[in-house]
Amino acid sequence: MRGRRRAPRPQVPWRSPWALVVGLSAVAVAGALVAVTSMAKDIRLVVDGEAIVVRSFAGSVYELLSEADVSVGLGDYVSLGGHDEPADGGTIVVRHARPLRLTIDGRTTNRMVTAANVADALAELEIDHAGGRLSEPPHEVVPLSGMSLTMFTQRRVQVIAGDIRRWTRTTAGTVREVLRQERIRTPNGHKVTPPLDSFPRDGTVIRVVPPGPVLPPRTVPVQPAVAGLNWAGLAACESHGNPKALNPAGPYYGMYQFSLASWQAVGGTGTPVMWPAEEQTYRAQLLYQRVQGRWQGQWPHCGARLFTR
Repeated sequence: MRGRRRAPRPQVPWRSPWALVVGLSAVAVAGALVAVTSMAKDIRLVVDGEAIVVRSFAGSVYELLSEADVSVGLGDYVSLGGHDEPADGGTIVVRHARPLRLTIDGRTTNRMVTAANVADALAELEIDHAGGRLSEPPHEVVPLSGMSLTMFTQRRVQVIAGDIRRWTRTTAGTVREVLRQERIRTPNGHKVTPPLDSFPRDGTVIRVVPPGPVLPPRTVPVQPAVAGLNWAGLAACESHGNPKALNPAGPYYGMYQFSLASWQAVGGTGTPVMWPAEEQTYRAQLLYQRVQGRWQGQWPHCGARLFTR
């Protein structure tokens, strides 16, 4: 048709012989990137209770921990072996060791644990704390810097105080604490054995003894010759050596069967059975001196024992 112009044909670009090579290389690189990317692993890493997810190409646990900047040393816990290969989607647990100064029933040892709390630390050390008393609650965190922990086990002890005589279970750290738990008072002058601040071990017998009467003054000395007589033999004959002996016929009291008049004559107070054997012997020796050795009036049946062995 006259008057109309045709549109120009597009030019065919110059075709380099390297075009196909370049294109194939690009495809190969893209494929390699896809393949390498598919080799990366997502691993859950739990370090001292804190969890993170790490994407890594590491071929061993050691490599993975190094990449994550997690150091491990002697005594630390790792849930997998260092040369094991981490699995995609797997979990690796790391717990760092921490010092524990442990005192059980007064005995102290220094230990290392990887547990994060008190209860797990004792379980790790195979120590049963059931029924015992801890200085820290079981859920208390054991910090990486360490901690001191005191434990008292449950023990069985006996308490004897006056008319009270009973066994009890306790986690007390001292005898004083046991008596306080049992509501037993220890007024001044009472003797407590073992001492109040001592540790009551299993099977301990705790005694609370009230003070005895104050001994009368001993102002008269006993002559050596009198002290050397066989007083034990005389006591054995008179009362079988029993300081609490009582003969209602007199009445006569104690080891040497004093009458109240003779006891008071040599400075004795109360009755002889109130006093220990040593006091009764001292007063019997004074009585012998007072009667100038004429024992027949005092111990007619047994006095001769003073001169036998």
